[in-house]
Parts: sequence; C-alpha cells; structure tokens
Amino acid sequence: MPTLLVLLMVSSVFTADPSAATEEFGIDEKAVSYSGFQVWSITVRSNGEHKLLRQIIEQYDVEVWKEQKTDKAAITELLVAPQVQRVLKVKLTEADISYGIKINDLHTVIDNGNEKHNMSSLNTKTGHSMDWTKYHRLADIYGYLNYLASTYPSRVELINIGTSYEKRPLYVVRIFNRSSSVVKPAVWIDGGIHAREWISPALATYIIRQLVEVPANEALLCNVDWFIMPVMNPDGYEYSHAFNRLWRKTRSVTSWTSCRGVDPNRNFGYKWGGLGTSTNPCSDVYKGTRAFSEPETFATSNFIKGKASSIKLYLTLHSYGQAALIPWGYNVVYPSDYSDMLELAKSAVSKFTKYRYRVGNAAAIYYPAAGISHFAKQCTS
Repeated sequence: MPTLLVLLMVSSVFTADPSAATEEFGIDEKAVSYSGFQVWSITVRSNGEHKLLRQIIEQYDVEVWKEQKTDKAAITELLVAPQVQRVLKVKLTEADISYGIKINDLHTVIDNGNEKHNMSSLNTKTGHSMDWTKYHRLADIYGYLNYLASTYPSRVELINIGTSYEKRPLYVVRIFNRSSSVVKPAVWIDGGIHAREWISPALATYIIRQLVEVPANEALLCNVDWFIMPVMNPDGYEYSHAFNRLWRKTRSVTSWTSCRGVDPNRNFGYKWGGLGTSTNPCSDVYKGTRAFSEPETFATSNFIKGKASSIKLYLTLHSYGQAALIPWGYNVVYPSDYSDMLELAKSAVSKFTKYRYRVGNAAAIYYPAAGISHFAKQCTS
C-alpha cells in the first residue's frame, strides 16, 4: 500500500474569551484588536497583474491569507489593515485589478465567532469538558486525552513525546486493539500546527472520540493502529486564545529580534528554506534559523521517523479552504505514486456532500511551500 499524504483544509474564523490571560501567562499584555481590518479577495488574470500585486503586497506589508489558482485566474485573499486600505484601493483601481471585500470588519467576525466560556468547565457526568460545540482551550483538550487514557487503557495510550518551548507537553494519542500483538500498519493524523487554525485540533479530537468512544467504529482498530497529535503547537494555540486570535507561529524567542516564533510548518527539514518561506523573523512564514530549530518540530519529526516503517497513511489538518492537497508542495512536482494518492483522495472527498473539495498537487492548487507532510512522505516512503 503506497503512503498517502493528504492535507485537509476546512474553514473557520472564531475566537474565545481572553479574560484571565494576564494571570495565566504572567505578563501584562493586551489582546490584539482587529477592529477595522478587512479581508479582500483579489483576482488577477495575467502575469503582469500578478507581478504588480506581489509588489503591492511587499511594499505595504500586507498579509496573504490564501492564494488559489483556477484555469483562467488566480485569486488572492489579503488581510488589509485600516491604514493601507485607501492606498490599496487606489493602486488596484489604477491597475484595473478587480477586488472585492470578503470581510468588512474582522473584529466583528472574531467577536461573534465563539461564545465566551471559562477555560475549563468539567462535566462531572462525563469526566471531561469537551463537547465540540465550541473551541476549547488546551487544558480541556489535554484533560480529555488523559480521561481517555485512564478510562480506556485497553485501546488508548497517551504518549508524551517532548515539551514545547514554553514547557507544555507534546501529546500523541495511540489508539489500538490490545487483543492483537501483531505489529500493524499505522495511520498518523496531526492538527494544530498553526496556532490560529482552531478547527484543526477540534477535528482531530473529534476523530479521536469517534475511534475510542463510538462502538460502531471498533472495526477501524482491527487492522490498523492510529497515532493522532491534536495540538502540535500548544504554545501558539494558547497564545491565540489569550492575546492574538490570528497568531500562527510558535512562541520561541530569538535573542537578536523582538519578533517571536517560527512557522512550524516551514521548519521541517525536507526542502527547508525553499519557496514559500521567509528569512524575516517577523514574517508569519519565518523558517527559523535552521531546520528543526523548534522543540515542537524536533520532537514530532523524531517520533515520525521512529514509526516510519509502519505509517502507511498520513493526514495533516489545516483550515481556511476546502481542499485535499497531495505532495509535492515545494514546487509543482509529482511523486511516482501521485496517481494512487489522487485516486484515494478523490474517493475520500466524494463522501462529503455539503462542501466541494478540490483535490490535487499542493503547489498547483495554492502556492509552493514545503512542510511536515513532505518531510513525512520523504521519511516514510
């Protein structure tokens, strides 16, 4: 069976209550406001328009949220700060580049996205506080994982593979059938590599629940072991809840800059530092000083390498768009088993009825960038 690498992306923009953040983190820091920020969707139809748009993005330091290619055009979504909205409108109008405002006030969307709730609200009937009706803090997620390990010891093992920069544990859940001593092929799923993509840990924990607590799914454990890491970037995840809803990176500190964090998905060793990365520590796609510089990526890579011979299916969960993305992503390059992966991915997304998922090469659908999925394919193939 060829290794399947698929990157699932599902859309979300939500927030939680940042109260008590100062007490928890022990620092005097105010939550970032996105009042007046807008999300624009820009369509370019020629190489000249694309080049001009890139110049505008770099000149005014505009954050790119998504780039998507179609047969006739390329669509770029930008997060536009209030102070540059007027000049960008002038520049785009002068160049006859079409654009629309997708989100008029991001702060309103964030504020309405999720009901305010306490950091932990233990349900004494179930022994945990996870309910999948809202986005939970890390304490709730880790509490649920510990609950499963103690309640279902014959099918759940909670593995601490290391600690984050801020000394939070990095947990992988192994789900298995203890009645069989045979070494079985394995499925790996990870979530929460980008801090702000809250739907990713939510989906990962929902999959865990389905595998462990729903009797109808027991057959899925007969021939396969499951390794699921719901929150690969716990420091960033907590920071995105407490201070900055759009925080993406880790929280590591570099002595020569005030900008914190590395994009963990740009920190894995395979094709490190290529297209889609930055050497600027203040960039959201900062690659780090070296491959695996972050304790989160170092620990995860070591664990995956240790299971390389058994991992046959690899899934990494991201957000903001419906797509099943297949390697390679560092450029429009196709591995020898691309057709097999494409067929499997198309079969998987055909099960969805509410949303339509695009399927194909990651760089061809969006933009070139290497990440954990490419590292995993390289070391498990």
